[in-house]
Amino acid sequence: MNLTRNERKRNERVWGAMVSLAAMLTVAGCSAAGGETVEAGSVLTDSAEDDFAPSVVVTTTILGSVVGDIATCAVGDDSSVTVLMPLGADPHDFQASSTQVAQMAKADLIVANGLGLEEGMMDALENIEADGGPVMEIASLLDPLPLGNLDGHVEDDHDDHAEDDHELEDPAAEEEAHDHGDFDPHFWFDMERMAQAAELIGAELALTGGEAYETCGASVAADIRATELDVITTLEEIPERDRILVTDHDALGYFADRYDFRIVGVVIPGGSTLGETNSQELAALVATMTTENVAAIFGDTATNSELLDVLASELDSDVSVIQLYVGSLGGPDSGAETYQEMMLINAALIVRGLS
Repeated sequence: MNLTRNERKRNERVWGAMVSLAAMLTVAGCSAAGGETVEAGSVLTDSAEDDFAPSVVVTTTILGSVVGDIATCAVGDDSSVTVLMPLGADPHDFQASSTQVAQMAKADLIVANGLGLEEGMMDALENIEADGGPVMEIASLLDPLPLGNLDGHVEDDHDDHAEDDHELEDPAAEEEAHDHGDFDPHFWFDMERMAQAAELIGAELALTGGEAYETCGASVAADIRATELDVITTLEEIPERDRILVTDHDALGYFADRYDFRIVGVVIPGGSTLGETNSQELAALVATMTTENVAAIFGDTATNSELLDVLASELDSDVSVIQLYVGSLGGPDSGAETYQEMMLINAALIVRGLS
C-alpha cells in the first residue's frame, strides 16, 4: 500500500539499515512455529530483539491507542510511538507546536486521520507531504462516507467492508476524489473500519519494521472485532423506534450507518466542531426534535456543552445531554482509556440516553 499523494522517500540511513537487516534477519510470521495465534497485548519476543522499531508519530489519541497496541505487540518496550494530541483535545481545533512539527518531520511514519479532521494541522501535514514525508492519512483508505447523511443510512451496503474494497489502484486519484469538505472523517465510530485501519497500519509499518508489525496489526484488528460484538450486544437494548440521534456536530454518521440508527439533526451543521449555527437552524432543530420525540442530545467530552444545554431547555419534554467520547479518549479512571474501552462506554452511554 502506498502513502497518500506522495511516494515514500525514506531517509537513506533508515533504508541502508533495513537493507542490511533484510539480508540478515528472518522475522516471525503471523503465528508461532506450532501455529499458535498471537493475542492482542502480547509481544512477539522471538522477533522483538531483531526487528527495527520505526518511529511513529500519530495525530489523535484514538489512533494512538491502536497504533500503540500494534507497536507494543511487535517490539515491546522498544516501540516508539508519539501521540501529538493530549487527552481531551478537540482534533478539529488542535494545533501542533513547532517541537511537534519537528518530531513529525523526523518520523519514519506519520499516521493521521485525514479528510480534514486535523483542521489546525492541515498546513503542517501538507507541507511534510510536499517534502516527501511519510504521511499515512488512514480515513481516505477506508471507503469514507459522505457528510450530511441525516435521517437514514447510506444506500451502499457497508455491513461487510472487505479489505479488498479499500485497496487503492491509484492512491493519488483516490485522495483527490475524497475531498476534505465532502467526506466524513469520523470513521472510527465504525469498528469494522477501525479493524481494517489496524491491518493497514500494521502492513505499512512492516515495510520498515518487519513482519511482526503486520502480524500484530491483524491481532489488534481481531481484538477490535471481538469488542464490536460486545458493543452490538449492548446496543440491542435499544428498540428500533428509539434509535434516533441528535448530535452536537455531524460525527456519528458511521455509527448510525453501521449500527442501524437514524440521525435526525445536528446542532452545528457540518463535520466540524468549529462550524457555526444560527437561531433559525436551532428553531428548526427544536421542531424536529419535538416531532421525533427525541430523548437525548449527544455531545463530545472534548467540547463545551453549553449550547446543547440551552437547546435542551427549549424543549417541553425532558431531554438529556449526554457527553460521548468522540474526538478523544478519556483520562485515567474514565473507563475510556483505550479505543476499545471508548467504544464500549459510548455504547453504554447511548443506551442510557435513549432508554
